[in-house]
Amino acid sequence: MCGIFGYIGSQQNAPEIILNGLKVLEYRGYDSWGVAVKSENRIAVDKHVGKIGKASVSLPAGTIGIGHTRWATHGGVTTANAHPHVDCTKRIAVVHNGIVENYKPIKDDLIKAGHTFLSDTDTEVIAHLIEKNLQYESFQEAVRKAFNTCQGLSAIVVLDLQTDVIVAAKTGSPLIVGFGKNELFLASDVSALAAHCKKAMYVKDQEMVILSYDNVSLYSLASGKKIEPHIEIIDYIAGDNQLGSYAHYMMKEIAQQPEVLLSAVLDKKEIEKLAKVIKNKKKVFFVAAGTAYHAALAGVYLLSEMAHVPVKLVVASEFEYIKEEIDSDSVIVAFSQSGETIDVIEPLIDAKAKGATLACVVNAKGSTIYRMSDVRVLLHAGPEKAVASTKAYMAKLSVLLCMSFLLAKKSGVGKLLDQVLHEEKRLLSKESIRGIKKIAKNLKSTPYMFTIGRGLSYQSALEAALKIKEVSYAHIEGLPGGELKHGSIALIQKGTPCIVFAPNDKTYDSIMSNAMEIKARGGYIIGISYKNSDVFDQFLEVKDLGVGSILAQIVPVQLLAYYLALEKGIEDPDKPRNLAKSVTVK
Repeated sequence: MCGIFGYIGSQQNAPEIILNGLKVLEYRGYDSWGVAVKSENRIAVDKHVGKIGKASVSLPAGTIGIGHTRWATHGGVTTANAHPHVDCTKRIAVVHNGIVENYKPIKDDLIKAGHTFLSDTDTEVIAHLIEKNLQYESFQEAVRKAFNTCQGLSAIVVLDLQTDVIVAAKTGSPLIVGFGKNELFLASDVSALAAHCKKAMYVKDQEMVILSYDNVSLYSLASGKKIEPHIEIIDYIAGDNQLGSYAHYMMKEIAQQPEVLLSAVLDKKEIEKLAKVIKNKKKVFFVAAGTAYHAALAGVYLLSEMAHVPVKLVVASEFEYIKEEIDSDSVIVAFSQSGETIDVIEPLIDAKAKGATLACVVNAKGSTIYRMSDVRVLLHAGPEKAVASTKAYMAKLSVLLCMSFLLAKKSGVGKLLDQVLHEEKRLLSKESIRGIKKIAKNLKSTPYMFTIGRGLSYQSALEAALKIKEVSYAHIEGLPGGELKHGSIALIQKGTPCIVFAPNDKTYDSIMSNAMEIKARGGYIIGISYKNSDVFDQFLEVKDLGVGSILAQIVPVQLLAYYLALEKGIEDPDKPRNLAKSVTVK
């Protein structure tokens, strides 16, 4: 969430360059946006609520500026709360990713000192803190001291009218400097830089960078001393970013999943390396959030059932409360699409301090999690622009399946993935989609629904519920089949829909009993199974693929979530309200 883009160089169209940079970052999720440029003797700011779309900025020409896409935390979605924010003198403009945890006492002190605030954000205190410090310090020192005063994981970028420089600092949220020809760029994601330059510098935590027209300088935030910058070649493949014949990226990315199955296991040596580390460590922790957490849960079941390897799964935002278990004989495996999820980054920082081995399964090469890790497995899923993850989830499952076969010393994973590929292609056929559209039409007015599964299919039930609520805004609860009767069955009444995952495995009889319990109370059963049953009101066939069934059985529900969103008239399933692709705040 929250995109940052900055420019300083010889081109006069800085506003347009910055706006185009923000458009590349739209996938991160946001609710307002703005651009600030220096023009003659003032900083001009243009801010808006809503999506950028085909908008342009009403700003004069300039050669230096900054821009931001905001995902609201402190203060509502208003033009006043959109970034950039300026100080009382309008000398500086600030954009910010993260949260200033101690903003309230800082703001109270600044108001007492006579500063006037124009927004409800925590970010604006940074601008006024710098303004205050400028009474006694150089611009560089004023920014450094202001940043160090603020608590929490953040990244800030500050434009100064008087010195013609951009200063950026970070702890947690990503920042990357791009080196073009007679111009410099600054962004929160390397994807926004790839079109402009071939070299970049990844700003590390506790570092501050100063960009001027002819120089880049790097400093320690703690000491203020200069640091030698490390510049590297940008290793980013843009991939196919065009919609083509698809109406939305979500549908395109669902359709790409069969090919992703095989591309995900291209890094066989790295998967083998990760399997070896897991085998040799006494304590194995999987850490993830959201959809990645559901994939990791599948990994826990796979490794337990196939390879008898015990794994402790921790939802990333709760890791802080169990971290005392971590030691040098632990391996922490982080799962993430973006590689920038702050809830996942923080556990890795804690684990590294305790001497643990860090590993990752990510889709973004060069991301923070990727760069922190000792063992790195790339998913090779290509760009995922829809906020609701689909193909990256499929890629994670593919990697975990491959790793489970390795640890179990079993052959045949390649053949199994090929079978899954063909089944997913069948599930994506026009005939299959026609049936899913009918179910979506039937469900569009339902007030709430359930998904259930057992064993390996429990995570499918959770992921199905998440996808449906993410893009269609339907209230839905995912449960293990056996837990339904421990409370939630009180909500079942005539017509209540329940999606039941019933693959051909040891869970079949038990989950079908749960389906019958729901049916007996008037529930409407949508069965996802290898065979039809009298208990199903609607049947979606997924052929028996053994442990590979968990990869194929989620495809019909991804499609159902998408078409349910369209049935409900939701304008853009790619960008669901209130959600962000890259979650960079706690």
